[in-house]
Amino acid sequence: MSDWLGPAEWQALALSLWVSFFATLLSLPFGVFIAYALARWQFRGKHILNVLVHLPLILPPVVTGYLLLLTFGRQGAIGSWLYDNFGVILAFRWTGAVLAAAIMAFPLMVRSLRLAIEAVDPKLEQAAATLGAPRLWVFVTVTLPLILPGLIAGSVLAFAKAMGEFGATITFVSNIPGQTQTLPSAIYAFLQVPGGEGSALRLVVVSVVVAMGALLASEWLARRAVQRIAGS
Repeated sequence: MSDWLGPAEWQALALSLWVSFFATLLSLPFGVFIAYALARWQFRGKHILNVLVHLPLILPPVVTGYLLLLTFGRQGAIGSWLYDNFGVILAFRWTGAVLAAAIMAFPLMVRSLRLAIEAVDPKLEQAAATLGAPRLWVFVTVTLPLILPGLIAGSVLAFAKAMGEFGATITFVSNIPGQTQTLPSAIYAFLQVPGGEGSALRLVVVSVVVAMGALLASEWLARRAVQRIAGS
């Protein structure tokens, strides 16, 4: 396979896997917290929070990318603060690609986790709480093992979405080879130059293989998790 892909194609693949991994990792703790809050808690503004979480699915990705640029760019409210205090730059960096991919993938992760949490009988959590267990310990020992299949499914969905993210990423971090050029951006770039169709097709095949591999791994891990839960 090393002879089949050129250096630029390998760079795009490696960067996509890198960005998707960290985007999923970044989304996971926030996704679990938000999903649990939406599934279990009643509070003012819950419907607004739910709308905000799912907004990236509704907005055109280019709009999301532009909003990220306005917020996290060097002149943005948060971006200027990050740069002035920590020297952190997100726009036109691979770290910005992680942020864009995480935001676009976040709704899919939250939705999967919320459905998994809602499927857990609250009486199981209440029984553990009546025995004196703290709320966090109840979640770790009771809820988390039961939602593990949903957590795996949500993580894989987020990873796959991050791998395929294009509009928000290219708007926020551009399409810089070796720095911000992910698989979708590379495919787009190759299609814009004469003779680039072959490279684009190879990257399309790689994208399909990676996506199918992730889904198969997700199925296997989810089944193992279900078997462990049933066995215990």
